[in-house]
Amino acid sequence: MKVVSLVPSLTETLLACGVEVVGRTRYCIHPAETVRDIAVVGGTKGVNWQRVSELSPDLVVMDKEENTREMADACPLPWHATHVTSIQTTGEELLELARLLASRKLEILASGWQEMAAGPDKNFPGWEVLPGIESLIGKSSVEFDSLEYMIWRDPWMSVGPNTFIGSVLRKIGLSQYMNRHTAAYPELTGDLPEEGTFYLFSTEPYPFARYADELAASGFNGALVDGEFFSWFGIRSYQMLQRYLET
Repeated sequence: MKVVSLVPSLTETLLACGVEVVGRTRYCIHPAETVRDIAVVGGTKGVNWQRVSELSPDLVVMDKEENTREMADACPLPWHATHVTSIQTTGEELLELARLLASRKLEILASGWQEMAAGPDKNFPGWEVLPGIESLIGKSSVEFDSLEYMIWRDPWMSVGPNTFIGSVLRKIGLSQYMNRHTAAYPELTGDLPEEGTFYLFSTEPYPFARYADELAASGFNGALVDGEFFSWFGIRSYQMLQRYLET
Protein backbone atom coordinates (compact mmCIF):
# COMPACT_ATOMS: atom_id res chain seq x y z
CA MET A 1 0.00 0.00 0.00
CA LYS A 2 1.10 3.54 -0.77
CA VAL A 3 0.86 6.01 2.10
CA VAL A 4 1.02 9.77 2.56
CA SER A 5 2.08 10.41 6.15
CA LEU A 6 1.33 13.76 7.81
CA VAL A 7 2.91 12.78 11.14
CA PRO A 8 6.71 13.10 11.46
CA SER A 9 7.13 10.31 14.00
CA LEU A 10 4.92 7.97 11.98
CA THR A 11 6.71 8.76 8.72
CA GLU A 12 9.96 7.55 10.25
CA THR A 13 8.23 4.54 11.78
CA LEU A 14 6.47 3.47 8.60
CA LEU A 15 9.68 3.73 6.58
CA ALA A 16 11.53 1.64 9.18
CA CYS A 17 8.81 -1.00 8.84
CA GLY A 18 9.07 -1.14 5.05
CA VAL A 19 5.85 0.72 4.23
CA GLU A 20 5.86 2.64 0.94
CA VAL A 21 5.58 6.33 1.89
CA VAL A 22 5.01 8.51 -1.18
CA GLY A 23 4.24 11.84 0.52
CA ARG A 24 5.22 13.63 3.73
CA THR A 25 5.19 16.98 5.51
CA ARG A 26 8.18 19.32 5.61
CA TYR A 27 8.63 18.34 9.26
CA CYS A 28 9.10 14.66 8.44
CA ILE A 29 12.90 14.79 8.59
CA HIS A 30 13.92 11.25 9.56
CA PRO A 31 15.60 9.28 8.12
CA ALA A 32 17.21 12.13 6.17
CA GLU A 33 18.70 9.94 3.45
CA THR A 34 15.27 8.52 2.62
CA VAL A 35 12.82 11.38 3.11
CA ARG A 36 14.69 13.72 0.79
CA ASP A 37 13.35 11.66 -2.11
CA ILE A 38 9.74 11.70 -0.84
CA ALA A 39 7.34 14.40 -2.07
CA VAL A 40 6.50 17.20 0.37
CA VAL A 41 2.78 18.01 0.49
CA GLY A 42 2.74 20.74 3.15
CA GLY A 43 2.99 20.98 6.93
CA THR A 44 1.32 19.27 9.86
CA LYS A 45 -1.46 21.87 10.09
CA GLY A 46 -2.18 22.36 6.41
CA VAL A 47 -1.46 20.46 3.17
CA ASN A 48 -1.98 20.77 -0.56
CA TRP A 49 -4.71 18.19 -1.13
CA GLN A 50 -4.36 18.39 -4.90
CA ARG A 51 -0.71 17.41 -4.54
CA VAL A 52 -1.70 14.57 -2.21
CA SER A 53 -4.27 13.30 -4.72
CA GLU A 54 -1.70 13.36 -7.52
CA LEU A 55 0.41 10.88 -5.53
CA SER A 56 -2.50 8.38 -5.55
CA PRO A 57 -2.00 7.00 -2.04
CA ASP A 58 -4.10 4.15 -0.72
CA LEU A 59 -4.18 5.80 2.71
CA VAL A 60 -3.42 9.17 4.29
CA VAL A 61 -2.09 8.80 7.83
CA MET A 62 -2.74 11.50 10.44
CA ASP A 63 -2.76 11.88 14.22
CA LYS A 64 -5.44 13.63 16.26
CA GLU A 65 -2.93 15.72 18.22
CA GLU A 66 -0.48 16.39 15.41
CA ASN A 67 -3.04 17.33 12.75
CA THR A 68 -6.35 19.18 12.78
CA ARG A 69 -9.93 18.01 12.43
CA GLU A 70 -10.31 20.40 9.49
CA MET A 71 -7.58 18.52 7.65
CA ALA A 72 -9.38 15.23 8.12
CA ASP A 73 -12.65 16.75 6.96
CA ALA A 74 -10.98 18.15 3.83
CA CYS A 75 -9.09 14.98 2.93
CA PRO A 76 -10.43 13.67 -0.42
CA LEU A 77 -8.92 10.20 0.07
CA PRO A 78 -9.18 7.33 2.56
CA TRP A 79 -7.51 8.36 5.80
CA HIS A 80 -6.75 7.07 9.26
CA ALA A 81 -5.89 9.09 12.37
CA THR A 82 -4.08 7.64 15.35
CA HIS A 83 -4.68 9.05 18.81
CA VAL A 84 -1.64 8.36 20.95
CA THR A 85 -2.03 9.76 24.47
CA SER A 86 0.45 7.63 26.42
CA ILE A 87 2.88 4.74 26.25
CA GLN A 88 -0.09 2.57 27.20
CA THR A 89 -2.11 3.55 24.12
CA THR A 90 0.78 3.56 21.64
CA GLY A 91 0.77 -0.18 21.10
CA GLU A 92 -2.98 -0.28 20.47
CA GLU A 93 -2.85 2.58 17.99
CA LEU A 94 0.12 1.17 16.08
CA LEU A 95 -1.49 -2.27 16.00
CA GLU A 96 -4.62 -0.87 14.39
CA LEU A 97 -2.49 0.93 11.80
CA ALA A 98 -0.47 -2.23 11.20
CA ARG A 99 -3.65 -4.15 10.40
CA LEU A 100 -4.81 -1.47 7.96
CA LEU A 101 -1.45 -1.57 6.18
CA ALA A 102 -0.95 -5.34 6.53
CA SER A 103 2.52 -4.63 7.98
CA ARG A 104 4.00 -7.45 10.02
CA LYS A 105 6.98 -5.31 11.06
CA LEU A 106 4.71 -2.57 12.38
CA GLU A 107 2.69 -5.21 14.23
CA ILE A 108 5.88 -6.43 15.93
CA LEU A 109 6.75 -2.87 16.95
CA ALA A 110 3.24 -2.42 18.36
CA SER A 111 3.69 -5.57 20.46
CA GLY A 112 6.99 -4.17 21.73
CA TRP A 113 5.24 -1.02 22.91
CA GLN A 114 2.60 -3.10 24.68
CA GLU A 115 5.28 -5.11 26.50
CA MET A 116 7.09 -1.91 27.50
CA ALA A 117 3.86 -0.38 28.81
CA ALA A 118 3.20 -3.45 30.95
CA GLY A 119 6.73 -3.51 32.35
CA PRO A 120 8.02 -1.71 35.46
CA ASP A 121 9.05 1.93 35.49
CA LYS A 122 12.72 2.80 35.92
CA ASN A 123 13.97 3.94 39.32
CA PHE A 124 14.90 7.63 39.45
CA PRO A 125 18.55 7.79 38.29
CA GLY A 126 19.46 11.35 39.27
CA TRP A 127 18.95 14.55 37.31
CA GLU A 128 22.38 14.53 35.66
CA VAL A 129 21.93 11.13 34.02
CA LEU A 130 18.36 11.35 32.76
CA PRO A 131 17.99 10.04 29.21
CA GLY A 132 17.67 12.58 26.43
CA ILE A 133 19.64 15.32 28.20
CA GLU A 134 21.69 17.46 25.83
CA SER A 135 23.04 19.92 28.42
CA LEU A 136 22.38 21.03 31.98
CA ILE A 137 21.05 24.51 32.76
CA GLY A 138 21.85 26.16 36.09
CA LYS A 139 22.33 23.84 39.06
CA SER A 140 21.34 20.20 39.30
CA SER A 141 22.83 19.53 42.73
CA VAL A 142 20.18 21.35 44.78
CA GLU A 143 17.02 19.73 46.11
CA PHE A 144 14.00 19.60 43.80
CA ASP A 145 10.47 18.51 44.60
CA SER A 146 8.70 19.11 41.28
CA LEU A 147 9.22 18.95 37.54
CA GLU A 148 8.02 20.91 34.53
CA TYR A 149 8.57 19.79 30.93
CA MET A 150 8.58 23.02 28.93
CA ILE A 151 7.41 23.16 25.31
CA TRP A 152 6.82 26.88 24.71
CA ARG A 153 7.76 30.38 25.77
CA ASP A 154 5.68 33.58 25.65
CA PRO A 155 3.51 32.23 27.05
CA TRP A 156 5.30 29.61 29.10
CA MET A 157 3.71 26.22 28.43
CA SER A 158 4.31 22.84 30.00
CA VAL A 159 2.80 19.36 29.61
CA GLY A 160 0.40 17.58 31.91
CA PRO A 161 0.75 14.03 33.21
CA ASN A 162 -2.01 12.67 30.95
CA THR A 163 0.01 12.96 27.74
CA PHE A 164 2.47 10.78 25.87
CA ILE A 165 5.33 12.91 27.19
CA GLY A 166 3.94 12.60 30.71
CA SER A 167 3.89 8.82 30.41
CA VAL A 168 7.51 8.80 29.19
CA LEU A 169 8.53 10.88 32.22
CA ARG A 170 6.86 8.33 34.50
CA LYS A 171 8.47 5.41 32.69
CA ILE A 172 11.98 6.82 33.16
CA GLY A 173 11.41 7.21 36.90
CA LEU A 174 10.05 10.70 37.49
CA SER A 175 6.60 9.88 38.91
CA GLN A 176 7.34 11.43 42.28
CA TYR A 177 8.15 14.78 40.67
CA MET A 178 5.25 14.97 38.23
CA ASN A 179 3.06 18.05 38.25
CA ARG A 180 -0.70 17.85 38.82
CA HIS A 181 -1.87 19.81 35.79
CA THR A 182 -5.28 18.75 34.51
CA ALA A 183 -4.79 20.31 31.07
CA ALA A 184 -2.69 18.46 28.52
CA TYR A 185 -0.62 21.52 27.67
CA PRO A 186 -1.15 24.10 30.42
CA GLU A 187 -0.04 27.71 30.29
CA LEU A 188 2.08 28.55 33.33
CA THR A 189 1.22 31.84 35.00
CA GLY A 190 3.04 33.73 37.72
CA ASP A 191 6.73 34.34 38.14
CA LEU A 192 9.14 31.75 36.80
CA PRO A 193 11.31 30.00 37.76
CA GLU A 194 9.69 28.55 40.86
CA GLU A 195 11.97 27.47 43.67
CA GLY A 196 12.34 23.71 43.96
CA THR A 197 11.29 23.00 40.37
CA PHE A 198 13.51 21.24 37.85
CA TYR A 199 12.75 22.40 34.29
CA LEU A 200 13.21 20.21 31.24
CA PHE A 201 13.37 22.46 28.17
CA SER A 202 12.46 20.56 25.03
CA THR A 203 14.36 21.20 21.80
CA GLU A 204 10.99 21.21 20.03
CA PRO A 205 8.54 22.67 19.20
CA TYR A 206 10.13 25.80 20.73
CA PRO A 207 13.87 26.24 19.98
CA PHE A 208 15.00 26.42 23.62
CA ALA A 209 18.49 25.33 22.56
CA ARG A 210 19.13 28.89 21.35
CA TYR A 211 18.40 30.33 24.78
CA ALA A 212 20.17 27.98 27.22
CA ASP A 213 22.54 30.67 28.51
CA GLU A 214 19.70 33.16 28.89
CA LEU A 215 17.61 30.62 30.83
CA ALA A 216 20.49 29.93 33.22
CA ALA A 217 21.06 33.65 33.74
CA SER A 218 17.35 34.02 34.57
CA GLY A 219 17.70 31.54 37.43
CA PHE A 220 16.27 28.40 35.87
CA ASN A 221 17.66 25.06 37.02
CA GLY A 222 17.15 22.12 34.72
CA ALA A 223 18.27 20.73 31.42
CA LEU A 224 17.89 21.01 27.67
CA VAL A 225 16.43 17.73 26.43
CA ASP A 226 15.95 16.01 23.08
CA GLY A 227 12.30 16.65 22.23
CA GLU A 228 12.21 13.78 19.77
CA PHE A 229 13.12 11.31 22.52
CA PHE A 230 10.14 12.39 24.61
CA SER A 231 7.49 13.05 21.97
CA TRP A 232 8.15 11.09 18.75
CA PHE A 233 6.00 8.05 19.46
CA GLY A 234 6.89 5.22 17.14
CA ILE A 235 10.26 3.66 16.32
CA ARG A 236 12.43 6.55 17.60
CA SER A 237 11.16 6.87 21.17
CA TYR A 238 10.71 3.09 21.41
CA GLN A 239 14.35 2.35 20.58
CA MET A 240 15.66 5.10 22.85
CA LEU A 241 13.46 4.04 25.76
CA GLN A 242 14.29 0.38 25.24
CA ARG A 243 18.03 1.08 25.44
CA TYR A 244 17.58 3.15 28.59
CA LEU A 245 15.29 0.72 30.39
CA GLU A 246 17.70 -2.14 29.73
CA THR A 247 20.63 -0.38 31.41
